[in-house]
Amino acid sequence: MDIRLLGPLQVEHDGAPIALGGGAQRALLTRLALEPNRTVGIDRLVEDLWGEEPPASAVKMVHIHVSMLRKVLPAGVLETRTPGYALAIAPEAVDLVRFEQLRRQGQAALADGSPAQAADRLREALALWRGTALAEFDEPFAAIESRRLEELHLGCVEDRMVADLALGRHVLLVSELDALVARHPLRERLRGQLMLALYRSGRQVDALARYRELRQMLSTELGIEPWPALRELEARMLQQDPSLGVAPIARHPRPPARVSQAAARTHTRLRCATGCGSRLGSAQRTSSAGGSTTYWSASRTEFPATAASWTR
Repeated sequence: MDIRLLGPLQVEHDGAPIALGGGAQRALLTRLALEPNRTVGIDRLVEDLWGEEPPASAVKMVHIHVSMLRKVLPAGVLETRTPGYALAIAPEAVDLVRFEQLRRQGQAALADGSPAQAADRLREALALWRGTALAEFDEPFAAIESRRLEELHLGCVEDRMVADLALGRHVLLVSELDALVARHPLRERLRGQLMLALYRSGRQVDALARYRELRQMLSTELGIEPWPALRELEARMLQQDPSLGVAPIARHPRPPARVSQAAARTHTRLRCATGCGSRLGSAQRTSSAGGSTTYWSASRTEFPATAASWTR
């Protein structure tokens, strides 16, 4: 069985598509597929599908939708497990899980100083995306999950940029990074990667202009300064620091252990309930013996990103 969430919902069994029926059934299957082979309680399903004020018949409707799904899914896939239901499938049957596995492999390769292998794994991960995840759903869970998945996607793109910059592909990256920064103007990691690609392409003036543009936006809209790693990058460009040139990627500590989907989902709920931050990027840096800056993807709604220098 193959469940694809990274774009319009698609479900196949033995290579043949499965017609899932109406939107409510599709939403229920999607919610269960976000946690494959894990029990999701009835109360949680009701809240995720209808919000804080569900209809009185919500529990009955869940049972009806389950019954309808069982008619089209392979036997035994949708199990009743106290206190709710679960999709009894291998996690790898869901493209989201495969994406996360490939991304972790790419991050590990970056940490081990193997940018070519990292770039290959990260491209494989990104190739699984067919469009915006969960865009067809307006249920409460989809609003939260779609933001989380978009952060995962952008974080993977940023990881791939680290690998490509380490491989000396800066000239080829400029137009792609320019487009990404235009769509995400306050995302500081992307901005720093664009600055570095421009600088390495012999466009120091343009690189510094991108920094000033961000600084003006942050000051005007949020009343804050760029994060320290980005300010340091600007200073090093002004000094024409030779270490900003292409160099073999240094080994870094491996990324922290994976945060479970459930933990990340709970954190995202709490963060959005208390007001998601306006700032979309941040940096934490540590100094190695070579003086390189280690940059971390800062979105608190995504799994921890690998330590990766945007200067290597």
